Amino acid sequence: MLIKLFVQNYALIKELDVEFENGLTIITGETGAGKSILLGALSLILGTRADSSVLLDKNEKCIVEGTFRIEGYDLNEFFLMNNLDYESVASLRREINPAGNHAHSSMILRSRLICLRSWATDL
Repeated sequence: MLIKLFVQNYALIKELDVEFENGLTIITGETGAGKSILLGALSLILGTRADSSVLLDKNEKCIVEGTFRIEGYDLNEFFLMNNLDYESVASLRREINPAGNHAHSSMILRSRLICLRSWATDL
């Protein structure tokens, strides 16, 4: 379950830090309010391809970080296979620099991030 989302320099977002409560969260707003932009940022940390075109300020890097409560999802084997320490709360961070290069806070291949989509979000 997503419990926190931090976004910096992505599309129209200069900086956003939002925490989610337990239960259902509904994001509403007028057309053009940024709902799809939030989902796009979230998809970055779950392995979607990106390049420097997503940067609001083309001279600064983009950072997207999601914090997830992961107990109860039977992910111990995934963490073991990827040589990661398992804890009940995990963070995924993705950075895109102006040159279009990507970095993750821990070296997980993009293909492995895609494997996490099914448990990380229910959209």
